[in-house]
Amino acid sequence: MKNTKFKSIYDTYTLNNGVKIPCVAFGTYKAAAGDNVEILKLAIACGYRYFDTASFYGTEKFLGQAVRESGIPREEFFITSKLWKEEMGYGAAKAALSRSLEVLGTEYLDLYLIHWPQPSPDYREWKTLDIETWRALEELYDEGKVRAVGLSNFLPHHIENLLKNCRVRPAVNQIEFHPGHTQETVVRYCGEHDILVQAWSPIGRGRVLEDSLITELARRYSVSPAQVCLRYALQRGIIPLPKSSSEERMRQNQEIFSFELSPEDMYRIGAMPPVGWSGEHPERERVKS
Repeated sequence: MKNTKFKSIYDTYTLNNGVKIPCVAFGTYKAAAGDNVEILKLAIACGYRYFDTASFYGTEKFLGQAVRESGIPREEFFITSKLWKEEMGYGAAKAALSRSLEVLGTEYLDLYLIHWPQPSPDYREWKTLDIETWRALEELYDEGKVRAVGLSNFLPHHIENLLKNCRVRPAVNQIEFHPGHTQETVVRYCGEHDILVQAWSPIGRGRVLEDSLITELARRYSVSPAQVCLRYALQRGIIPLPKSSSEERMRQNQEIFSFELSPEDMYRIGAMPPVGWSGEHPERERVKS
């Protein structure tokens, strides 16, 4: 088990290309419902500087506006975006980044990811498509339009395909990770290849927060169930990307540095039965529950 010594959301990891990345981010998927700009401005006011968005989310425009209206210099933010399944391929990927930069109103991204390894579960030519898409990201990286490049929802065999055919190694793999669904094979593989893992669903669905072990630990450590989940990711050396539209929860989600889960409790969480899976898998049709 990794035992990070971070003290705040401003502490950083160092990616495999030397870029510093904050240890906690604010996820914008579905979090910015309603008055998007005001919610994102509130997150900035609460202290968040690392924001995760994607072309698919529809939040790039609002995030860009919130950053500009904050009056805080762009270089103090770390902004990640992703290209969607329909934007894969060499030319399409370059066009996708241009659109994201324009919508965000910025000249560069700190991190740019391929959102999914396959356009659909039955897509057979994914190896070639991934290589072409990655080549575009490598060139965008060379041009300084992105400071780091990475992946999202890639499994080890997807990553192997790129590692055999790349000049620039992926710096990040963003996956669904939370108590009850930790994808240990993916996490272990990424660790062995110096690829930092991020958790796009660090709290999981409601059933995780109601799980008997998570609620027991929350009472014992005098924190919320969500904070237990986020602390678990942090101690595993994984960047959590919590999302919320509530100021109280925005603040709670970054207050995970005043307690430490014991090794025994870390193992107990890691051995939880499956719970809270979103139903998403890159090679399967979505399981709806």
